[in-house]
Amino acid sequence: MKYSLKGITTEELSFKKTTVKIEPGQKIEIKPKFSREVKTLIANKSIKFVNLTVKVESTETEPKPFEIIVSLTGVYETDIPDDFSEKKFVVEATKEIYAYLRASVNNLTALSFVSPFVLPSLSEPLFPEDRIEAFMN
Repeated sequence: MKYSLKGITTEELSFKKTTVKIEPGQKIEIKPKFSREVKTLIANKSIKFVNLTVKVESTETEPKPFEIIVSLTGVYETDIPDDFSEKKFVVEATKEIYAYLRASVNNLTALSFVSPFVLPSLSEPLFPEDRIEAFMN
């Protein structure tokens, strides 16, 4: 299996401050939601697009000091011989794009004059289906 990242594009970059009042010492838990989409170019099956999106949404029951959406797409040229290799590629591409997503979220919040929000580094796969046990089924 071979693949190479040819480029990354920004699909969406959005920051919105909310009117949530945070009391001194109050802890707010920010749980980002991630989604991923993988597409293959119809005209050339060796070109793949891996989109990774993170959202932080404020709701009445779970207020947040801001809302954010960052969506990035990596464009890859691949030589993938089978389904197992395809799954491995998606896991590796997700890790690669996540690093850019993490930096984008950090920079976007810092440039918005709020305390920079830093996504955690990945110590395990981002999606449950990416765990090695899932590959064995």
